Amino acid sequence: MPVSPGLPPQRPETALTAEGRARRALLRGAAVAGGALVTGAVLGRAPAYADVDYDVVVVGCGAAGMTAALTAAKRGLRTVVVEKAPTFGGSAARSGAGIWIPCNEVILAAGVPDTPAKAATYLAAVVGDTVPAERQQAFLTNGPAMISFVMRNSPLRFRWMEGYSDYYPELPGGMPNGRSIEPDQLDGRVLGAELANLNPAYIPTPNGMVVFSADYKWLTLSAVNPKGLEVSAACLARGTAAALRGEKPLTMGQSLAAGLRAGLLAAGVPVWLNTPLADLRVEGGRVTGVVVSRDGQQVLVRARRGVVVGSGGFEHSAAMRAEFQRQPIGTAWTVGAKENTGDGIEAGERAGAALDLMDDAWWGPAIPLPGEAYFCLAERTLPGCILVNGDGARFVDEGAPYSDVVHVMYDRNTLASPHIPAWLIVDQQYRNRYLFKDVPPLLPLPDAWYRSGAVFQAATLEQLAQKIGVPPSALRATVTRFNGFALTGKDADFHRGDSVYDRYYADPYVKPNPCLAPLWLPPFYAFKIVPGDLGTKGGMRTDARARVLRADGSVIPGLYAAGNASGAVMGHSYAGAGSTIGPAMTFGYVAANDLADSPTA
Repeated sequence: MPVSPGLPPQRPETALTAEGRARRALLRGAAVAGGALVTGAVLGRAPAYADVDYDVVVVGCGAAGMTAALTAAKRGLRTVVVEKAPTFGGSAARSGAGIWIPCNEVILAAGVPDTPAKAATYLAAVVGDTVPAERQQAFLTNGPAMISFVMRNSPLRFRWMEGYSDYYPELPGGMPNGRSIEPDQLDGRVLGAELANLNPAYIPTPNGMVVFSADYKWLTLSAVNPKGLEVSAACLARGTAAALRGEKPLTMGQSLAAGLRAGLLAAGVPVWLNTPLADLRVEGGRVTGVVVSRDGQQVLVRARRGVVVGSGGFEHSAAMRAEFQRQPIGTAWTVGAKENTGDGIEAGERAGAALDLMDDAWWGPAIPLPGEAYFCLAERTLPGCILVNGDGARFVDEGAPYSDVVHVMYDRNTLASPHIPAWLIVDQQYRNRYLFKDVPPLLPLPDAWYRSGAVFQAATLEQLAQKIGVPPSALRATVTRFNGFALTGKDADFHRGDSVYDRYYADPYVKPNPCLAPLWLPPFYAFKIVPGDLGTKGGMRTDARARVLRADGSVIPGLYAAGNASGAVMGHSYAGAGSTIGPAMTFGYVAANDLADSPTA
């Protein structure tokens, strides 16, 4: 797969040791056997609620599930959505809601010079042969139609995230100015009382402000850049205007989830919250419905056409992460919705589904702050910081796509040379200039961060090195070498700043390279960096029609999957901002259309 300049190629999935294969086989056998017992118990007794019939049952009320349900309903199919959580929106509602869909009507209207040929060339270069070409093409063909459909059938409107580069803009077909879009501002009153059931955002918008994802780049720089002050004022003005109109303004993932839910309300699609999936109903090799739990009682919901599983990944399943993913791993470093424990994936596997990409996730460097990990974006790209391993040495382009950084952490992590945790090293000049998470420049970091061991501070680099357990002389040498690069503007080791993508969150006032500034002003800080993620990206194997496949390539009739319950169309890579949500919504749309077009699918 392609990587940013200076990164080594990602290691392909390697063969397991005999011990590892045996352990995994034992774990899978136990899980499947346990699932079979649960299925038998559930289906062997009469449900307390009356059985109900629909044309389509959608499992999961996130971006994939709601898009599938809206499409099915608008195609004339009687549809219901079942959702495990007490809220709707899933991980999408928590997110910045970037959506990567080449050639959609929003970017074309904005003058983005995209074409289907450019998009296909770029996606193939990013994904490689990890994902079948026909599935890649299905995403590219249906994505623009999906965006147009959503805008026609919901209150959602979208904005181009101008300047947010594709993640590998130097590859053939890459767009340095970006293809990503995000939801426009939405008045939450459109949902009425249902607004109370919206899953909260991962990072709440500051009170009184209306902030878009594209604004955060400038808000981070508001203390040092006039454009930052301008954007801050615009965010406040939007918030003030919305308040004067009596609105409840939503942006980012909150807008996306609310807009899709409003579409379902208008289409008359029922959404059953607090309704976890117990299992799929399989009859004669065909999936004919789901068994769910409502108020602690079992209900069989029959699906005449089929079931679409959009229940998310398994990032909060310690057992599945231990089974499929590299160590160290756990559930504390993810920012995915807490209900994502792989229920839909395991149910699909019990029905015969093959699994893909289970070793991977939508990775990103994260700081294990008390309460919840913080997923780093701008902080590691801004000038005046470096990432070092346990040897006190740099090992990666700090501004590279976040998934690549974590792949390198895992690939190079050994007992002799630990890369997990890594350390983000900054100086006081950095802290004087830039917002860090939600802490403004010059203000002290919370005491709880220090007490938790997520952050350390010292008057010298040597003292800082001792606190975090890296060789003091090595850290000093690393900083000295990096400072030389900052002065010349050329990172000879990892080429930070050479890619347009690297420069997106950088500081344009820093010369000659907006990504590079020397670390010289004490005190110095070290932030612990662990492999965080936005969710897992492995799940049921699907074809270009979003139908779930067995290991032999045959289709499981009546079963579809989209979003993080399916293996990602991005393979082991990440084309641009919104490579999770864009395909999730697209294949939800594809699945529903296939169900409508194929009554016996």
